[in-house]
Amino acid sequence: MKISVVTIVRNDCTHIEETLKSVLEQKGEGFELEYVVIDGASDDGTAEIVGKYADKLAFFVSEKDSGIYNAMNKGISHCTGDVIGMINSGDRYLPGALKLVAKSFAEYGKLDRIFWGDVQYQHLGRVKGFREENRYRGAFAPHPSMFVPRNIYETIGCYDESFRLLGDYEFMYRAVNVKKIAPLYVPEIVAFYLEDGLSDRYVYRCLKDELTVKLRYGQNPLTARLIFLLKVIKNSPRILKSFFR
Repeated sequence: MKISVVTIVRNDCTHIEETLKSVLEQKGEGFELEYVVIDGASDDGTAEIVGKYADKLAFFVSEKDSGIYNAMNKGISHCTGDVIGMINSGDRYLPGALKLVAKSFAEYGKLDRIFWGDVQYQHLGRVKGFREENRYRGAFAPHPSMFVPRNIYETIGCYDESFRLLGDYEFMYRAVNVKKIAPLYVPEIVAFYLEDGLSDRYVYRCLKDELTVKLRYGQNPLTARLIFLLKVIKNSPRILKSFFR
């Protein structure tokens, strides 16, 4: 199995090398690695760090883009693997992650499901890779542990670039709840997630994006708005904190 991995980055010279190494040091039988890195015209030395690994990358570009999901879609367009994973700068794969993905798909025998494993969050700790009970309430799967067969992206589309913060949530919601693509969930930790990124700095905007997704795909407006209000109240300390950053 050929596994493509995409990393997007912009001005993150502090963390990018650790992310790169976590991908390039993946070892094991059963998979071939293709690594694509998309840099959004960094000016802090990030591109130079990535450049040191250029001979190990299938594709690398440093140029302006129109946002996170434009960069992700650009990366996907350069992938030729059977399965595609996304690991952003600052996050990292644990040793054996890609071997587990390849083994899980091989044992299942088809490429018609989306793989999720558990994720170790920097502050929250271990987060379950797929939470059935959250499918319609909110976040139900962590993006760093998601591996999508390329044919699924080709069939249902990639990331909606109109979203600035929760395009990954929109994709997962569309794939699982609308297109009825089943999860291939393996309860093992495959990735580390560095918190305090954009989704943590713009909590209210993320909740608004979540509401937009739910309404777009037919959730009851009263129920969706009530859950939104309750989440705003619950996250009010984080929302207020973000205003003073």
